[in-house]
Amino acid sequence: MTSKRIAPPAAKPTGQFPEFPPRDDMQNALHLDDQGHQPALRRHLGTPQTTVVIGEVPIGWNIHTRREVIRVPDLLIAFGVDRDLVVAEMGYSIDEHGKAPDFALEIASPNTARNDETGKRIDYARFGVTEYWRFDPQGGRWYQQALAGDRLVNGVYQPIHIVQVDAERYWGHSDALNLDVCWEYGELRWYDPVARRYLPTFDDEAEARIAAEARVLELEAEVTRLRGQ
Repeated sequence: MTSKRIAPPAAKPTGQFPEFPPRDDMQNALHLDDQGHQPALRRHLGTPQTTVVIGEVPIGWNIHTRREVIRVPDLLIAFGVDRDLVVAEMGYSIDEHGKAPDFALEIASPNTARNDETGKRIDYARFGVTEYWRFDPQGGRWYQQALAGDRLVNGVYQPIHIVQVDAERYWGHSDALNLDVCWEYGELRWYDPVARRYLPTFDDEAEARIAAEARVLELEAEVTRLRGQ
């Protein structure tokens, strides 16, 4: 499911979004950047020229004529758009791309939690963002829930069903991404229900590489042993 296209995309950049101050907490670094979720999602979703997977990029209607509302999600995903235009304008102009992003996610912090659950939720619905998710690494200390998602239905957000697997795991399915969004032991994970596997984190990839290299060394040692017999 993707958000509704409302106009043809612009042929070229027409300006840039204003700069925004950096966050004053470590939630994005800890739960998005350090884990390598963005590159994992890019590889999984494919079509890099027309699929945007990016963090902390402002969303607005049109950077020249409609600046009254600009929001900056922690993670934005959009299909069928011009990624180069997002980079050139340092933001996502809904009017110029002809559609809203398909997915937005916020990571809770003491400074942002209230606004994430109120003002941003209202504005993302007005923008037409297909799905809006919220992840609280503290398990519901800053948000009302450890994991929550909304899907836009006739212009209104409807809660996405969240399954509590056990005391330390919550899962919900994103139709927009065809992935399960997971809260697991305080960490954000993405699960592919078709392939039946998690999208790998940086640590997963490092461990797999180390294991593969160790296996190669074992095989080389075994070949050397057999040749010496």
